[in-house]
Formats: sequence, C-alpha cells, structure tokens
Amino acid sequence: MRLLFLAVLRPHTGNAVTARRVRAHLEAEGHVCLLRDASDFAGPKDVAELVRAEAVQAALALHLYRAGRLLQGHGIPFGVVFGGTDLNEDVRQGDKHRAMGAVLQEARFAVAFTEAMRAAACRQWVDPVFTREVKAKVERAAGVRLLPEMPQADLHAAEKNCLALVNSSLSEGMSAAILEAMDLEVPVLARNIPGNAAVVQHGVTGLLFSNPQEFVQLARRLVRDPELGAKLVARGREYVRTRHCWRAERDTYQRLVRSLEGGAARPAC
Repeated sequence: MRLLFLAVLRPHTGNAVTARRVRAHLEAEGHVCLLRDASDFAGPKDVAELVRAEAVQAALALHLYRAGRLLQGHGIPFGVVFGGTDLNEDVRQGDKHRAMGAVLQEARFAVAFTEAMRAAACRQWVDPVFTREVKAKVERAAGVRLLPEMPQADLHAAEKNCLALVNSSLSEGMSAAILEAMDLEVPVLARNIPGNAAVVQHGVTGLLFSNPQEFVQLARRLVRDPELGAKLVARGREYVRTRHCWRAERDTYQRLVRSLEGGAARPAC
C-alpha cells in the first residue's frame, strides 16, 4: 500500500526520530511510505495535490493538530499518533482543541505512546468509535432514547416524568444530578461508589447497585413496588432539604468570605 506519513521533521528532534522509526516499521511490512514534513504544506489543498500525484491510498499523521488536520477530506483512510504538544499545549486552545476533535472523528485509529497520554486524550474527547457503537445499539433498543444536552429547566421537566434517575458514574465528588433528583421527588438509583454512597443511603434515600445484575434487580423492584419509590422520594426530599439547603450553603460561603476581610496581604512599599 502507498502511505503518506505526515510529521513535523525539524532536524535533531524526537519527532523526526520517531517518524523515521515508524516509517521503517511500515516499509518492513512491504508498504511504500512517503514521509513528508507537515510544515511544508500550507493547507489541506496542497496535501490533496500530493495524494493525487502520488496515488496515495492511506495516510498516517504524527501530531493531530500539526499534521492530522491536513489529512481531512481527501477520501483516504488515515490514522493518527498523539504528540506531546497535542495533549500538553494545544488542548488548552479552543480552536486547536476543536480541530483535533474533528480529526479524531475522521481517523480510523489513534495511537498514544503511554497509558498516561491515552488517559489524557480520553478526558478531552469522547471516543468516536465507542460513541458510534452506543448510538447504533440505542437505535436498535426499544424504549431507549439518546438525548443531547438540554437547558436545565427542560431537563428537570423531563426528569419529573421519569421512574428514576440512574447515576452510573465510576467517579463522583458530590453528584448535583442526584441531589436535584431528590429535590424533584424522583427516586435515585446510583452506582455504589464513595461519592454516591456519601449522599445516598441504600434503601432509605435511594438505591445503590454494584454491578449490572444488581442494577437490573433493583430497577425491576422499583417498577413493581410503587410504595418503595414513594418512601425513597419522601426520605430523599427530606435529606436534601435539611442537609443540602441552599440557604445554609449561602450563609456558609458568605461567612467564610467575611473571615478573609482584613486578612489580605498589604502591598510592599
């Protein structure tokens, strides 16, 4: 296969060394690998001309922003390799962050050199392959709807008509969604993690599950037992209104900030 490999090839840099090493791997497999410096191209149009002239069949980019965005829209499959600049610098700039997200949507695969880099990328962008799989399964599942983000008022209106709020987070500090559900008098069904268990007392203010089987069991119990749901709602409402009262929270923050008055460092003369 004829491959175009775009990278920033400034001499004596780690990027250049990495790109040549990867090219050697691909050529050892019998591919023709055209390694080009991404800095030599003004934009995707220049790359399109090269793709046509060299009969390129697929491509690879080292660095999503510097190289990957040049591969979009040419009708050839491509993969990307994260660079340190992508995840350490460019993600902090809105335009670059969005551009890299668009590259990931089109890329067939993405390579991260370390687990830390993979985790950093997962925090920045939703996995497009997994997203497509979820959407496909939702379309085939009866009674399941995947909704986009919506204004809080609309969300609360929809939530009031639900059997329960399900929180399946793997990590939480203090879930505002759980507290809002309690205040809206909607039963809570949440994953048993420390953050959720801190605000949901199992069987009292909500239900906690530890695995999928337990979730199904508890959800069916809620459906079959309206009286249980009513008890959870009453206790949840009482809990959130006594332990998470907005007036008490406001008073606390105001008091804490007042304690800072007069304590600011004086400017040096």
